Amino acid sequence: MNWDDDSTAESDARLVGASAEGDDQAVEAALRPKDLSEFVGQEKVRQQLDLVLKAARQRGATADHVLLSGAPGLGKTTLSMIIAAEMNAPIRITSGPAIQHAGDLAAILSSLQEGEILFLDEIHRMSRPAEEMLYMAMEDFRVDVIVGKGPGATAIPLELPPFTLVGATTRAGLLPPPLRDRFGFTAHMEFYDPAELQRVIHRSAGLLDVEIDPDGAAEIAGRSRGTPRIANRLLRRVRDYAQVRADGVITRTVSEAALSVYEVDSRGLDRLDRAVLEALLKLFGGGPVGLSTLAVAVGEERETVEEVAEPFLVREGLLARTPRGRVATPAAWTHLGLVPPQAAGPGGVGTGQQGLFGA
Repeated sequence: MNWDDDSTAESDARLVGASAEGDDQAVEAALRPKDLSEFVGQEKVRQQLDLVLKAARQRGATADHVLLSGAPGLGKTTLSMIIAAEMNAPIRITSGPAIQHAGDLAAILSSLQEGEILFLDEIHRMSRPAEEMLYMAMEDFRVDVIVGKGPGATAIPLELPPFTLVGATTRAGLLPPPLRDRFGFTAHMEFYDPAELQRVIHRSAGLLDVEIDPDGAAEIAGRSRGTPRIANRLLRRVRDYAQVRADGVITRTVSEAALSVYEVDSRGLDRLDRAVLEALLKLFGGGPVGLSTLAVAVGEERETVEEVAEPFLVREGLLARTPRGRVATPAAWTHLGLVPPQAAGPGGVGTGQQGLFGA
């Protein structure tokens, strides 16, 4: 799987994409909770992190290094900023792709203040030389700076002030064990349930000075893919619709009408998701069909279908990846209002699918 291809940009451009770019980042900053008491959801992570931070404050020490993993948009960056606020410490923000050489990391580490929080987003994408330098920095608060080249090169030890590294990753499995083991606290961020997302939406609506009723919030929450970032983005689009075409109040009817305009259906599927399902169901009888063939039918790149559309469809139980290819589940037929081929009776095009779904 290639994380540097154009499919990532395709995901960012979608209304239901979980990545934040451009204006989204600025709006997110205004909506972010400032401390753990305001943070909605992730109950166990909040409780555990609260204990870690309170204990560190009572000891007058820096907090243990923290690793946050989980899908984009679940609050990893927000939690890193909350950690800095709770520890009353400055925060330095960078990312794995930005650190391609050990010297890049050495420059950052050598300029840290005592107790400072270093937030390293997408830490799994950091270069290997920088990663190996980070081992010593995390454990001994020291780095060796190499001066010169070849046989005359000399390693000069550089002492670092105690700091807390907060690493964030969407793919914890790509982190090497030596790096993972150096984090004192590791947390996995789960997708939110609709009730938690409703709380997020009500809080954001208050900050945006938007009037919303419980049914309107519930409708937006149900289409937000379990992700607060998407919930806030949909809220802003529904707010625009309510302002222009309604009386400014977000109700269930207004939410449904607005999200219909933006092509986000009742389960959070957008145009691309539905195109994949419709091609799979209408052109290939529900599968199995190869990924490349499906991508051609949809008119998208193979990577876009695999990395942008499929993860959510699989998580929703609408599509299955099998050794023979992609297969639609009964829920996919139901969601699109279509009848599975095997239900067409003897001689129907779907008689060969009964082994997948049962008699």
